[in-house]
Amino acid sequence: MSETTAEIVLFEGFDELDAIGPYEVFENAAQAGASLETDLVTLEQTDLVTASHGLRVEPDGTLGEPDLLVVPGGGWTTAAGGVRAAVEDGALPDAVDEWYTHGATVASVCTGAMILAEAGLLEGRPATTHHVAVEDLAETASMVDERVVDDGDILTAGGVTSGIDLALWLVEREFGAEIADAVSEEMAHDRRGSVFA
Repeated sequence: MSETTAEIVLFEGFDELDAIGPYEVFENAAQAGASLETDLVTLEQTDLVTASHGLRVEPDGTLGEPDLLVVPGGGWTTAAGGVRAAVEDGALPDAVDEWYTHGATVASVCTGAMILAEAGLLEGRPATTHHVAVEDLAETASMVDERVVDDGDILTAGGVTSGIDLALWLVEREFGAEIADAVSEEMAHDRRGSVFA
């Protein structure tokens, strides 16, 4: 089996848990036997990225050619930084669209769905997001009241902690329930809600 590459794209003002939760799930899945390599990446080379609560993260490199691209949220309702700034800048939505077109599965956590919407990926598709962005996302997507929405090659997750459930679902979908259950046990995390698929 060829290795699956997952990249979690960071940007100034991303929410810490939106990115680090899935990262830890994927790393634990690899240790449990999943053929999965995960990197924290940025669009452009940088030494550090500052998250919404001040955590500074050193990325592994720049966006490569992922099989799975995860887009965190953070900062949709703030005046500067975060998802709002990324949407207004346009570079990240364009990159997400490009890699989706190249065949990557794209997943968002929390308000990261707004980046997917700006990329044109959620038009008429089922999706979810953090409650602060539901009305905005409803302008393009068909809103679903679930923690995780799986529409095949596009997945979205609701609020911050739902990124862990999203990642566990992806592990189960791609590598089997046994590995996903092992990761849940390792992380002492009981999955919540159901997956809309």
